[in-house]
Amino acid sequence: VHSLQISWLLFVFFSSDIEISRAQSPKAVDVLAKEIGLLTDEIEIYGQTKAKVRLSLLERLKDQPDGKYVLVAGITPTPLGEGKSTVTIGLVQALTAHLDINSFACLRQPSQGPTFGVKGGAAGGGYAQVIPMEEFNLHLTGDIHAITAANNLLAAAIDARILHENTQSDKALYNRLVPVVNGVRGFSAIQLARLRRLGINKSDPGTLTEEEVSKFARLDIDPSTITWQRVVDTNDRFLRKITVGQANTEKGFIRQAQFDIAVASEIMAILALTTSLQDMKERLGKMVVANDKKGEPVTAEDLGVTGALAVLMKDAIKPTLMQTLEGTPVFVHAGPFANIAHGNSSVLADKIALKLVGETGFVVTEAGFGADIGMEKFFNIKCRASGLVPSVVVLVATVRALKMHGGGPNVTAGAPLKKEYTEENLQLVADGCCNLQKQIQIAQLFGVPVVVALNVFKTDSVAEVDLVCKIAKQSGAFDAVPCNHWSAGGRGAVKLAQAVEKAARQKNSFKYLYSLELPIVEKIRIIAQKVYGAEDIELSLAAQTQIDRYTRQGFGNLPICMAKTHLSLSHQPERKGVPTGFILPISDVRASIGAGFIYPLVGTMSTMPGLPTRPCFYDIDLDPITEQVKGLF
Repeated sequence: VHSLQISWLLFVFFSSDIEISRAQSPKAVDVLAKEIGLLTDEIEIYGQTKAKVRLSLLERLKDQPDGKYVLVAGITPTPLGEGKSTVTIGLVQALTAHLDINSFACLRQPSQGPTFGVKGGAAGGGYAQVIPMEEFNLHLTGDIHAITAANNLLAAAIDARILHENTQSDKALYNRLVPVVNGVRGFSAIQLARLRRLGINKSDPGTLTEEEVSKFARLDIDPSTITWQRVVDTNDRFLRKITVGQANTEKGFIRQAQFDIAVASEIMAILALTTSLQDMKERLGKMVVANDKKGEPVTAEDLGVTGALAVLMKDAIKPTLMQTLEGTPVFVHAGPFANIAHGNSSVLADKIALKLVGETGFVVTEAGFGADIGMEKFFNIKCRASGLVPSVVVLVATVRALKMHGGGPNVTAGAPLKKEYTEENLQLVADGCCNLQKQIQIAQLFGVPVVVALNVFKTDSVAEVDLVCKIAKQSGAFDAVPCNHWSAGGRGAVKLAQAVEKAARQKNSFKYLYSLELPIVEKIRIIAQKVYGAEDIELSLAAQTQIDRYTRQGFGNLPICMAKTHLSLSHQPERKGVPTGFILPISDVRASIGAGFIYPLVGTMSTMPGLPTRPCFYDIDLDPITEQVKGLF
């Protein structure tokens, strides 16, 4: 037995995530679907291990009580990440495979930017991961590709419309927009809707006056106000600023533009926040892409592209069913980043999972980066959209990150950790717990009980682990539990699962941080001061101008989605611990009207990451004989 244990430990510590994933044979997805109560006609199978789940399930289970709703958040992370995904997976494995409690994990689909850049995939790791991890991390069921296609169709429509309006008379433009087909001339459904919005109650194209023809045919987009960018799901820094329209065929219509990473698209945010196919279609139509020359918003609906976008997204709206290493169910759906978007998986996946687990079950979902970013947006944006009330927050911490916040040397992805991180140092840990205490306080602002999950690494000493748990409890956490799920799977998170189950029975006084009726500036200030700890905010002229415009256009009552670095509570990534006395600079303010939020840009946030000197792709390869992927993590 002793030799078997040694062999197992050697396999754990010297095997890569992909090797561990491949060593386990997943159950067929139709078997998994049957186990969790799905009917045959409620799934669409993709290969052997993935299936889309149809939204009709919600209607069938509408009278089923919801289970408990658990959010996994974290302290301010190092660039390496602190293991929220592994905690999420370890927790559901512990609940279902070890405590026999129904549970579901709801995770975001990873972007190929980090997968081939620095951070790697997002399937979890070790013995707490989604399998097959290469399918999870690469393409999945094509949702991000659908978002990219829809986003770029809209971008193409904007520039094409400006070109055609610039080069045609009202009459020529109108004749092309409403052509004669087989001897009949008629408006399409989306054109009739535009006529009604313009106050033109006519359905015969031949009856419009010259003024009405011009009003209908011309959007008069002001190119300087275009906010809709093209996207690609690759870290490509050279697309951060580009020039479009340089070919002679575009007749001199040249403008500066940019690419964002695909997961920053508003369509991704809509996918994550929508509650039905009809709701998604309406949200897509409301997306504001620019202003006209009178300062009024121009939408996707005005461009006539809403139906086409919905068609491209009709399969992406269905959550993808997968499983953990221990055979427990997982929904993978939507993947907005938390620093430049709202950073949470989909409302639909959560709602379906809450019905499937039943009243005594648990749905565990994850918010990106630290609690100051992903958790704040989960509560103030996602919970408003879904109407769901969370039961517990699991706050993930590591000794490594706490030492960094206590004054330890810089942590750099790809570089070996300094000795301060691999040797016991109780003083650094104690000093760094200020960040943990602050994140607990942030969660308490929302009235939800907090359980701290200390993700234990092999270099952590017992004294360091005990110190963190002691300080966390003294700081108001319901409980604080060391977790070994990475090396032991669900068995290593059983104590965490038991703590979460107890915390879920506590009185819950959930509340939002701010009222939507407050002015945009006041909502930004509340987040800056109460969550980040800023002394105040400072608006650039551009930011103030945009706030005034959005308020005048009737968008002032939307929640706020701050675009801020995840590496500090402040806007300065190098300031660790709990910075104080800083003024938070708001450089610009944009609006995602379809998604339903205003997003201020803090400092110099980029919406397109770049590749490092040595990206992950150096280690990724394909065996041409076995067709197996190598080097993915």
